[in-house]
Amino acid sequence: MPTPEDSEFAAAVRRAGADISGGRRRGLLHGIPYGLKDIYDAKGLRTTAHSRLLLDNVAAEDAETTARLETAGMVLIGKLATHEFATGGPAFDLPFPPARNPWNTAHFTGGSSSGSAAAVAAGILPLAMGSDTGGSIRLPAAYCGTVGLKPTYGRVSRRGVAPLCYTLDTTGPLTWTVEDAALSLQVLAGHDPRDPGSADVPVPDYSARLRDGVKGLRVGYCSAFSRDGEVDAEQSAALDETAQALARLGAEVTEVALPPNAQFQACARTISHSESFAIHAQDLRARPELYARVTRERLMLGGFLTATQYVQAQRLRRILTRKIDALFETVDVLLTAIIPGAAPVLEETDDGPWRRQQPLASVFNVTGHPCMAQPCGLSANGLPLSAQIVGRHFDEATVLRAGYAYEQAAGLVNKRPALATIGA
Repeated sequence: MPTPEDSEFAAAVRRAGADISGGRRRGLLHGIPYGLKDIYDAKGLRTTAHSRLLLDNVAAEDAETTARLETAGMVLIGKLATHEFATGGPAFDLPFPPARNPWNTAHFTGGSSSGSAAAVAAGILPLAMGSDTGGSIRLPAAYCGTVGLKPTYGRVSRRGVAPLCYTLDTTGPLTWTVEDAALSLQVLAGHDPRDPGSADVPVPDYSARLRDGVKGLRVGYCSAFSRDGEVDAEQSAALDETAQALARLGAEVTEVALPPNAQFQACARTISHSESFAIHAQDLRARPELYARVTRERLMLGGFLTATQYVQAQRLRRILTRKIDALFETVDVLLTAIIPGAAPVLEETDDGPWRRQQPLASVFNVTGHPCMAQPCGLSANGLPLSAQIVGRHFDEATVLRAGYAYEQAAGLVNKRPALATIGA
């Protein structure tokens, strides 16, 4: 991680300051510091993916996202912790320690964009980049009480970002406010012809209707999805209050039903395990000892899947996506759970190859819809609770609009971790 004494970092800060003093703005986010999950390339810096396998891997050029942020005038502060290769963690048998939750360092940050969420929650940075294959932007955002935006699959380039699963990987920002998420997406979104998964779709002005409120907006509340034993009472009550708050603001809130979570999980895991194994197969065979145990065991699961299972999972994916698309014929956004409850104690976090609890987050990785996690309360032990707002493909603007209206009404943006009591 660069420090103020490093020449390149110091030079970037001086250039930004000189431009501001001279009345010049390089871009929309001029002079604002940011951080990169350490799977993003930044020219001249190491990209380690938190792994022994890449300890000496120095990026030859910027990732497309890094380049866009730099063009917008942002200043890179440094690289941030991640679960190894965005999947294995938290792990203590790696060259770097796992990130800690700023609300209470005894608790899990969520993963895999763990350092990104922790840095934003602690107030170190206003923006940090994460990646989301099965919830890895939204889960740490939820557990650390920040905003985490997973754009539509293909909306933001992934070139120069270490891959985990080609057909599920999504890149996006973690920020403290919804407005900051909108501003950052304005810079990040757009077609990249060098990313085969990039979508050539027009980019709207994400700030244009951000403050329009939700009066008349149709919100589909997926309450049953969070009441089937997968979400605890505190989180369920917080979601109910979020739905009621949106209704008080003028939204038309109705109950809607999602397909069973188990169907999404079977689909997501079959695809992600197959593709991640294909990416790591050579290293898993040649030098498995360099991976953390949990990473190695999770990646190796893909070796037991067949081509038939992978193809059938992709077919199921299309069916499930059509079912979610059908919901958007009668609603504008969905409100759903993203986490089962407040962050668990770090040492009790599931680190087995097959996760014990079925995650809620990967539903919309399967379908590719844009979604955003944002705080919706605090648990009895003072840890964040979170809600998820989901939109139509490439309609991040409505997701941000709904999230901004709720954020302003709830007032949770003013609640920061009490740094003096961290770890107490």
